[in-house]
Amino acid sequence: MPDNCYIPIPVTVDKIREESDDKTLRTFDLSFCDEKQAFDYLPGQFCQLSVLGKGEAPFGIASSPTEKGFLRFTVNRVGVVTTALHYLKQGETIGLRGPLGNHYPVEKFKGQNVVIISGGFAFTTLRSLAVYMFAHRKDFADITVIYGARRPGLLLYRDELAEWEKRDDLNLHLTIDKEVSGWDKRVGFVPTVTKEVAPSPKDTWAVVCGPPVMIKYTLPVLFDLGFPPERIYTSLERRMKCGIGKCGRCNIGSKYVCADGPVFSYAELQELPEQY
Repeated sequence: MPDNCYIPIPVTVDKIREESDDKTLRTFDLSFCDEKQAFDYLPGQFCQLSVLGKGEAPFGIASSPTEKGFLRFTVNRVGVVTTALHYLKQGETIGLRGPLGNHYPVEKFKGQNVVIISGGFAFTTLRSLAVYMFAHRKDFADITVIYGARRPGLLLYRDELAEWEKRDDLNLHLTIDKEVSGWDKRVGFVPTVTKEVAPSPKDTWAVVCGPPVMIKYTLPVLFDLGFPPERIYTSLERRMKCGIGKCGRCNIGSKYVCADGPVFSYAELQELPEQY
């Protein structure tokens, strides 16, 4: 993080891509205006993106540290700041503060199996984690990805997912909520598919990130499969505001999500008030 965490770093919009068929999800590749301000980060961390006159908001980093020359963010258009970001054009400059928060414990994952479980828009930082592990593939055992959305057009990074399906070192399970003409993969909610896939908890870490209702019904499945709480990680990124633990908007008991998280094990969350 820069010496002054309040001052945004100027970044340029290099690429913009539509991610969803309803055009509410858009991906931006950003580059530093001054390469000397580039920083290192790990999967699970986030940044604050700002548009002059509109404000700022936190977004998980969707690119992997192994992908050089850009930072990737996927933005869901739901409010003033996100709408302003959607109106950006290639070549424009915005502000960025980061990297902020902690990260997925990739050192713990080494030599172990990893199960990534996600739903909808929450796949951003999990893409970062997956691509990071692909780049260091020999450091990890089996990798399983279970990813779902309401319909095919809401799955993120569909071109990449098509390439992932060709990998022989990845167990990929894509699913949608309801049957759609032309869809030849799984149909069913993510918790149901997780139960069907039934990943073994032996020497395995689970990373779960998605809508609250998805997490609520996926956790019991993992417990039934034998996963202990300390081997299940999730991100509470949706709770953050200022990003540096000053505004108090994200505190849960004694923890500030943006400073102590956003990544927590479920064992850690069990020690906190049930507000998350």
